[in-house]
Amino acid sequence: MPEMQDELDPPFEALEPADCRGPLLFNSPHSGRIYPREFLLTSRLDLATLRRSEDSFVGELIEGVVARGHPVVRAHFPRCYVDVNREPYELDPRMFEGRLPSFANTRSMRVAGGLGTVARVVGDAQEIYDQRITVAEAMRRIDGLYKPYHRALRRLFMRLQRDFGAAILIDCHSMPSTTGSRDERPRADLVLGDRYGTSCVGIVPEAIEQCMRGFGYTVSRNKPYAGGFITEHYGNPTAGLHAIQLEINRGLYMDERRYERSASFAKLAREFELLADQLANIPIEELRPYRAAAE
Repeated sequence: MPEMQDELDPPFEALEPADCRGPLLFNSPHSGRIYPREFLLTSRLDLATLRRSEDSFVGELIEGVVARGHPVVRAHFPRCYVDVNREPYELDPRMFEGRLPSFANTRSMRVAGGLGTVARVVGDAQEIYDQRITVAEAMRRIDGLYKPYHRALRRLFMRLQRDFGAAILIDCHSMPSTTGSRDERPRADLVLGDRYGTSCVGIVPEAIEQCMRGFGYTVSRNKPYAGGFITEHYGNPTAGLHAIQLEINRGLYMDERRYERSASFAKLAREFELLADQLANIPIEELRPYRAAAE
């Protein structure tokens, strides 16, 4: 169940195995469901509506990989409070009382859609606030939650690169089973986003697709999700740093209307453990930094 607390303590967690068995790091930035009391008091929306932006239970779905030797980072705060899968200062000036810093990105497509670092809307463009919030409040969320989250994620990622010579970040999200459009075809079970081949080497999505198709799932790539800020900014294959986004169809593991795990939750969680084993078996030579062509 979602929780309401006065303080986010801890705001996120990094689950680390005693020994890492491969260069894998799993991340769940949008599954947080602890809603600060003050935030709920300033929102014009009820909790059920705010929860529509959650990647419900994804942090639990991937938790089993820790016992297989792979770290997991997961947020406890909700993405509608502060979204760590954005640039640090993607902010909509219409939302705030006061002047934003000059370095804020106020013109991105995500800001235009109301989905900046501090979101303006959830769900079907439903406004979260009935009045402006202060610039100081946005900075407090960014300094207190966004930046520490990325410091922890980056630290683990770089440690894996140091220890193994390369690292793979699996950025895990969930998507509604349907957009609600009457004539829409069913969505794939999994969508892999590698920024159209730029955020990781091809063997990573190939290994994921082969493994998950083997379990009977349908898999698509980059449509409708090619990967967000985390995938784009952590993935640098020439340096041996690989990032891929996994969008999981919520119909596979939960009752979307009731926000409850379904009977198939444990099966999918087990399959993610097996997927981690497969990815850990990728030859490290395939992942290490590229050699310059002139060498």
